[in-house]
Amino acid sequence: MHKALDQFTRKFEPELIDEINQLGQLKKYKTGKVLIDFGSYVKNIPLVLSGAIKVVREDAEGRELFLYFLGGGDTCAMSLTCCINQKKSEIKAVVEEDAGVMMIPLHYMDGWMKYSSWRQFVFSSYNQRFEEMLNAVDSLAFMKLDERLMNYLLDCKQSSGDFSIHKTHQQIAQDLNTSRVVVSRLLKKLVEEERIELHRNRIEIL
Repeated sequence: MHKALDQFTRKFEPELIDEINQLGQLKKYKTGKVLIDFGSYVKNIPLVLSGAIKVVREDAEGRELFLYFLGGGDTCAMSLTCCINQKKSEIKAVVEEDAGVMMIPLHYMDGWMKYSSWRQFVFSSYNQRFEEMLNAVDSLAFMKLDERLMNYLLDCKQSSGDFSIHKTHQQIAQDLNTSRVVVSRLLKKLVEEERIELHRNRIEIL
C-alpha cells in the first residue's frame, strides 16, 4: 500500500507529503465495508489509494441510487462538503473492491489549503464528482434503462480496470433502483446485441 501512497502523493509538494504520512492513517477495507453512512457525521476524508468505492444516494423512501465510483487517486467531494459544513452525510460510501485508503482527519483540511497542489486536487475532485453527478441525473432524466445499464457496466469496468463484472442481477438492480427481473431481461437484450456476454456469476463486456 505504501507504493500506492507514493503514486498518489507524487503530485503534492514534499512538505504536504510529509504531513499526509505523519497525520493520516493507512487503512485496508474489505468489500462491503461502509466507510460513510447516511446521516452520519464525516470526521475523516478518504483518499483512495487502491481498490474501488461506490457512492450512492438515498431517496425519501429509503431506496438507494448509484452515483459514481471512486478509484485510486480519488477522494469524495461530497464527504469534503459534509466535513466543511459540519453536516450529516447525504451519501453512503461502500467498498466495492478491497480498498487501501488514507484517512485524513477533518481538522487538517483548512490548513492544507495553503498548498497549491492540495487546492488544485480539491477543486479538481469537486469538478469531477459534479460532472459524474450530472451524468447520473442525465441518465435518469433522458436515458432509457438499457442505456443506463450499459453505462453502469462501463463505469464498473473503468473503476476496476477489468472487463469482467462480478455482480449479481440483484446487486445491479439495487444500484439502478429497478427490479432484478428487469435487469435480467435487459442483460439478455445486451447479449443479443453482442455488447456483453453472460457467464455464471460474471458479466463480460465486449
